[in-house]
Amino acid sequence: MIGEIGHFCLIVALMLALAQGILPLMGAARGRAAWMAVAQPAAQGQLLFVAIAFVLLTVAFVNNDFSILVVAQHSNTQLPTPYRIAAVWGGHEGSMLLWVLMLGLWGLAVSVFSNRLPSVFVARVLGVMGLIASGFLGFLLFTSNPFERLLPAAAEGRDLNPLLQDPGMVIHPPMLYMGYVGFSVAFAFAISALLSGRLDATWARWSRPWTTVAWMFLTLGIAIGSWWAYYELGWGGWWFWDPVENASFLPWLVGTALIHSLAVTEKRGVFRSWTVLLAIFAFSFSLLGTFLVRSGVLTSVHAFATDPKRGIYILGFLVLVVGGSLSLFAARAPKVGLGGGFATISRESMLLVNNVLLAVAAASVMLGTLYPLLLDSLNLGKISVGPPYFEAVFVPLMAPAVFLMGIGPLARWREASLPDLTRRLAGAIAAAVVAAGVSLAAGGSLLASFGILLAAWIVGTTVVTLLERTRNAGGNVLQRLARAPRLLPRAEWGMILAHLGVGVFIFGVTMVKAWEAEKDVKMSPGTSATLGGYTFRMESMGEYTGPNYIALKAVVKVTKGERLVETMYPEKRLYTASQMPMTEAAIDTGLTRDLYVSIGEAIEDNAFAVRLQVKPFVDWIWGGAFIMALGGLLAATDRRYRLAKEEKKRAAVGLAGAKA
Repeated sequence: MIGEIGHFCLIVALMLALAQGILPLMGAARGRAAWMAVAQPAAQGQLLFVAIAFVLLTVAFVNNDFSILVVAQHSNTQLPTPYRIAAVWGGHEGSMLLWVLMLGLWGLAVSVFSNRLPSVFVARVLGVMGLIASGFLGFLLFTSNPFERLLPAAAEGRDLNPLLQDPGMVIHPPMLYMGYVGFSVAFAFAISALLSGRLDATWARWSRPWTTVAWMFLTLGIAIGSWWAYYELGWGGWWFWDPVENASFLPWLVGTALIHSLAVTEKRGVFRSWTVLLAIFAFSFSLLGTFLVRSGVLTSVHAFATDPKRGIYILGFLVLVVGGSLSLFAARAPKVGLGGGFATISRESMLLVNNVLLAVAAASVMLGTLYPLLLDSLNLGKISVGPPYFEAVFVPLMAPAVFLMGIGPLARWREASLPDLTRRLAGAIAAAVVAAGVSLAAGGSLLASFGILLAAWIVGTTVVTLLERTRNAGGNVLQRLARAPRLLPRAEWGMILAHLGVGVFIFGVTMVKAWEAEKDVKMSPGTSATLGGYTFRMESMGEYTGPNYIALKAVVKVTKGERLVETMYPEKRLYTASQMPMTEAAIDTGLTRDLYVSIGEAIEDNAFAVRLQVKPFVDWIWGGAFIMALGGLLAATDRRYRLAKEEKKRAAVGLAGAKA
C-alpha cells in the first residue's frame, strides 16, 4: 500500500496548500484574523504530508518495489543502498517531489522564525508560498505522479543512470533545490510588501537573511555540481556553459544583485522598486530553469528527458507567476517613491552600477541559452551557442563589476570623494599592478595577467576594508587584524569573506585557463609519457568486479625527477544492468595543482587512449565558491537578525500601519 498511501498524502498536501494559499490572503485583505491564523498550521501540515510521501517513496526504492514505475525506471537490485536513496531524485518525478519537500521546509522555517513579524505580513508571505506549493503539487499529481503503479510489476529495474551513481549527486540536487526554492521566500516577501503597499526599509530587513541563505545554498549547489562534472565526466573541465548549468547560474546572478540591493534598501531606503523587481526575477529564473530541465527542449547530461506536455504545464505556471507578479508590480510600484538621493560618486551609485551589470550579464546568458531553442522551435535552423559566445560577452561585463566590488565597501553613503578613495586604495592598486607585472614576467598572456590583476585587486581591497573597519581597535596592523574577529559583526565578516571568495575564484580560473597542460596519448602497460615536468608510467592494467559493474583499472605511477609523486588508478567501467560504459578519472589533488588521468577507448590489444592533464590551482575555483557560501552563512546569522527587542518594536509599527 506504499504507493496508494503516498499518493493520498500528496492529495492531502495539495488541499492544505490550497488552504494555505487562499484563506490567509483573503483574511489579510478583509482583516479576518481567524483566516490569517490558518497560514502557519497549514504550512506545517503540508510539509508533514509531503515528508511522509517522500519517506514512503524512499522506502520503495530501498526495498526494490518495482511495482512503482519510477522505482523500476531508476533503480536496480544491484544498486548500492546509498545510490538507491539518491535514485529517489534521480528521475523527474522524484526530483519534483524533492523540490516540493524543500518548498515545504522553507515554509516551515518562515512559519516558525517569523513570529516577531506582523501577522498580516506573515499571512501574506505564507499565502503566496502556499499558492506556489499548490502549483507544484498539482504538477506532481496531474502530470508526474511519483507513485504511479506498474502492473504487472517488473522483475528487475532499469538501473540509475551511471553518471548519477556518485557521492556528488547525493549532495548536489538537495543543495541546488534549496537555493532554487529558497528564492520563493524572497519572492513571497516582495509580493507581500507589494500587497501591503509598504516597500520600506523594514521589509528589506525582514527579507534579507532569507535571501542570503537561499543564495548560500545555491552557491554550494552550483559549486558541487561543477566539481562533480570535473571529476565524473572525464573531460577535466569545470564549467561547460551547458544550458542546464546556465539555468542554475541565472538565478544566482540575479540573487547576487538582489542581496546587494536589499542592503541598500534597508540602510538608505532607496532602490525600492528595483529590489522588488529583482526578487521577482530571481524566483522567475528558478522556474525558468525548471522548465528548461523538464520540458524536453534541452539535451544535456543534467536534463530530464520528459513528456513535453509536462513542459506546457510548467510554462503555463511560469507565465502565471511572472505575469501576475509583474502586473501587481506595475500597479503598485509607481506609488512607492524613489527614496533618498545620492551623488554620482557614492556607495549607492556603485552598488546600482554593479546591480545593472549583473542583470545585463544574466540577460546575456539567457539570450545565449534560449536563442538556439527559439530558432529551432520556429524552424529557422539549428545553431549552437557555446563557450566562445558566453566568454566574449560575460567577461567584459564582469570585469567592471569586480572593479566596483573592491571600491563599494569603502565608499561613503550618499556622497564619496574620488581623491579620498584613491588615497585609501593606493595599497590595493599597487598590489594589483605588481601581481599583473609578475604574471607578465612569468610568461602569462595579457588576458591572464588581467585576471591576476582583478584577483589581487579583490584581495587587496578586502584587506584594506578589514583594516579600515578595525581602525579604532588600537595597536599595529597585526594586532588590529588579530582583534578583528571580536570587533566586527558577522554581517561584515560575511561581506569580507564573500568578496575574498570571489578573488580566490578568479585566481583559480585564471591560473587553470592560462597554464594548464593537456596531452592525449596511447598507453599500454610499460609505456610512459611526460607532461608539465611529470612522468606518467602505466605499470599494469587489470580487471575487477564492483557491486554493479565490471571495470578495467590501470595502475599509473607519477614521478617528478626521481621522486614518486603519486600512484593513480584510473578506471573504465561497464555497468552491467544498463550496459553503459563510464570513465572514472584518477585525480591527485594538491594545493597548487591537480594531476588528472582518464582512460578512453581501447585502440588495440592492451593499448588505450589516455588523457593526461596538469591543472594548476584548479581547486581554488571551488575553494573560492565555498568561501563565498561561508560568507553568506555568516551574514545570514548576524546578531541583528537574532535580537528580538528592536524587531518587536518594528513589528508593532508595521502592524499598526497595516491596520490603518
